[in-house]
Amino acid sequence: MSLPLIFDPVTNETLIRRIDSLTHQSQRLWGTMTVAQVLKHLAVPYNDLISNKVRQPKMRLLGRLIFKPIMTGEKPYRKNSPTAKQFIITDEPEFEQVKKELKEKMLEIHGRGPDFFEGKEHFLLGRLKSHEWSNMLYKHLDHHLRQFGV
Repeated sequence: MSLPLIFDPVTNETLIRRIDSLTHQSQRLWGTMTVAQVLKHLAVPYNDLISNKVRQPKMRLLGRLIFKPIMTGEKPYRKNSPTAKQFIITDEPEFEQVKKELKEKMLEIHGRGPDFFEGKEHFLLGRLKSHEWSNMLYKHLDHHLRQFGV
């Protein structure tokens, strides 16, 4: 079964509705981050894509061999999957602000369409096809939304 494409407006609308159903009181079903921290964490890849931030790879060959199938494949992430240190949010952001920012960034990036992503470099995984970017972004959002029961 293939994952929904983030470039599809219906997929975007569904993801936004799921985000909108979160409140500052939403409780996690697993993990350690609060709902506000998760929203800020979810925005990290979008911030990087918008700013064209280039992170320095530490283990690119290992990333391509081991992490690429996990991150871009169609199998959902496992509960309590480890998070790289640079993506852990330790402060407690303002919930409504990070919720709004995430949705705006999602709409901007997803609206760029598959051509924007085709062959775009990922700092750890190398060049990816647009459907691999779509799978990775969708899986990440879905994983954390399920973490909060939405």
